[in-house]
Amino acid sequence: MSVEPSSDTPDLITLGRRIRHARTARGLTLGALGERVEAAPSLLSLIENGRREPRLSLLRALAAALDVPLADLLAAEPPSRRAELEIALERAQRGPLFGALGLPAIKPSQKLPVPVLEQLVGLHGELARREEEAIATPEEARRANTVLRRERQERDNHMPDIEVLGEEMARRAGYTGGALTHRAVARMARDLGLTILHVGDLPRSARSVTDWENGRIYLPPASIPGGHGLRSLALQAIAHRVLGHERPRSYAEFLRQRVEITYFAAACLMPQTAAVEFLTERKQVKDLAVEDFRDSFGVTHEAAAMRLTNLATVHLGIPLHFLRVGDDGALFRGYANDGLPLPQDVTGAIEGQPVCRWWAAREAFTRRDRATESYQYTDTPAGTFWDSMQTGTASDGREFSITVGVPYAHAKWFRGRDTQVRHTSSCPDPACCQRPPADLTARWEGRSWPSARMHQQVLAALPRGVFPGVDDTDVYEFLERHAPAPDAPPPAR
Repeated sequence: MSVEPSSDTPDLITLGRRIRHARTARGLTLGALGERVEAAPSLLSLIENGRREPRLSLLRALAAALDVPLADLLAAEPPSRRAELEIALERAQRGPLFGALGLPAIKPSQKLPVPVLEQLVGLHGELARREEEAIATPEEARRANTVLRRERQERDNHMPDIEVLGEEMARRAGYTGGALTHRAVARMARDLGLTILHVGDLPRSARSVTDWENGRIYLPPASIPGGHGLRSLALQAIAHRVLGHERPRSYAEFLRQRVEITYFAAACLMPQTAAVEFLTERKQVKDLAVEDFRDSFGVTHEAAAMRLTNLATVHLGIPLHFLRVGDDGALFRGYANDGLPLPQDVTGAIEGQPVCRWWAAREAFTRRDRATESYQYTDTPAGTFWDSMQTGTASDGREFSITVGVPYAHAKWFRGRDTQVRHTSSCPDPACCQRPPADLTARWEGRSWPSARMHQQVLAALPRGVFPGVDDTDVYEFLERHAPAPDAPPPAR
């Protein structure tokens, strides 16, 4: 019978080192110990090197022969500093990072001086650190994003634990309904020992910076009174603490943390109870509209549309899709659990893929009146979908559209269901919109040469760093400039 793993059971390498430490402390050879426990020295050697798990009966015999309590052998901490270094070296040399180097392993024997062990372990640690901060390729990022999107789809983009946490914190800060105030957000930060400060010299590579040592969250200047953006940024910074995030070890973990902090901010700005109550009332009178949801909670159209994906399926029984599409027709962000066939590449990634020109997300750019939502039905090979769309302008001046849609059967709950606008899409059939008409092809093929706009993000590797794209030097210099003097009083709250 093998030792059952538990929170108190060490890994095999530590267990082996504790057995070796007890044996050498008593001046026993492997052969002498083997005679006492009736085990071959070769077996004991494998156990001491962490390559064989001892049966419980043998482990008890070893404890008796070495005159140590069984609990001592099972202790999780190494028996000495040297053993700690040997274990660290052994683990490093068994990992895939070292294996990929093709170098011979060094046996951490008693012949290796402690300073040499220190140096080897330090080198392996630095190698691991650099690997964690290695540049991620766009393909790696797209694959990680695809995995995350599919996970969200499987749970209807609903995170109940974060919902509860966000609403509880908003209620404790004084939220009773409507839009969450800046004052309430500041109170949420204060309850965590944090002060929100607005500065004009925030590093260009950072959306916000949190100084854990001095309890400060630095945000851009409050240039738009009542703006949703600054509340969301502050809540996302708070989320890292309340969700217990640690420094991301991979780009996939970085992405997951971004999804979680965005969700937390939405759960605070549009608390589940109030949001579901609002949506349920509108569904009962068949007057659901993203623009009303947006205005009721004082957020952006995109934030309200994304929040619908968190709540509509779980609480209203409505499957739906969400799209953010650029004016060049490329999909920037998308989600669907209603069967809409989102365009995707061979890796399953949807980001950057062209959307059918007959879909509502692109038809939105042809509308003359863009002040309010517009509506459209689209017949596709996967069925008929109803959509509401709204356009906006990004900080770089480029236009984009936000689309929320549902299958035909669920259009009855939404304002705009009586629209007469209808288009047909046969994508991914190239004849739908990807292949130019024959007469135009005959007229211009070989007689034209467009200069394509380069999408640099397709070719560029992701920025190096634990937090991709953030310039550590700028951030640290910024923190040093704003850090209070050692004996300075804390800022007024």
